[in-house]
Amino acid sequence: MDRELWSGLAVFAEIVAAGSFAKAATRLGLSASALSHAMRALEGRLGIRLLDRTTRSLSPTRAGEQLLLRLRPAMASVEDMLAELDLARDRPVGLVRVNAHRSAAVHAVLPRLTTLARRCPDVAVDLVVSDGLVDIVAERFDCGVRHSGGLQADMISVRISEPMELVFAASPSYLDAHGAPATPDDLGAHRCISYRHTSSGALHRWDFVREGEMFGRAVPETFITNDVDVMRDAALSGLGIVCLLRVQAAPYLADGSLTEVLAGWAPMLAPNHLYYPSRRQPSAAFRAFLEVMRA
Repeated sequence: MDRELWSGLAVFAEIVAAGSFAKAATRLGLSASALSHAMRALEGRLGIRLLDRTTRSLSPTRAGEQLLLRLRPAMASVEDMLAELDLARDRPVGLVRVNAHRSAAVHAVLPRLTTLARRCPDVAVDLVVSDGLVDIVAERFDCGVRHSGGLQADMISVRISEPMELVFAASPSYLDAHGAPATPDDLGAHRCISYRHTSSGALHRWDFVREGEMFGRAVPETFITNDVDVMRDAALSGLGIVCLLRVQAAPYLADGSLTEVLAGWAPMLAPNHLYYPSRRQPSAAFRAFLEVMRA
């Protein structure tokens, strides 16, 4: 099989898997127009239409579906063989694509990457920060990092952090003007800074713990954002009470620009887990990455 034909078949499979030319182009690092040209060339060479395209959607034709039934197992077999050859290298080489929520990216993944760079200088990491749930297989990530309650099914998971402590805090100027809440029930009379989940659009529920029991409380939604750094800055500006990871708030608590409130009421977040598909042969680069993350 010549190189151009194999390349066109690979592009065809990627476009169908991604569901659009734009998404496939992003995954492959090419332009959408280049993929469109490759598809026209493939269909012209085969003399048959493989994709039904409209301005809003695309789907394989019947002939395209039949081709994919044979093409996907063949491509998977080639990928497995390449992975086996990759493991025979003297040292790991390649790209590891990681999808992690923000706090895990900053506090669990990044601190270990200098070790990876020192041990395996030929391994590159593409770290995508996303607080929403992501299908890492469909989006072609090697792994994801989420709290233990948000893992996809049929995955191998590895714990890479301890439980993470939360803290409620506000600026001294806010507390001077509004006073400090003594219990969660007092929050009804306060301004609260809330987080909106990007994927679902739902507001993050404020949870509290007392004598080992966790419970939630509705709080006034006086400022809402989907960015943790903006939440922190809003609290620093005196906009209201915020719930942050203690490690995020620590520098500001230490210098007095934030003051802890409701001490003893904040719960712990579940540990972060790195997860990856159980049915995919890991590359040497990913194995090296995983070894560093386990440490």
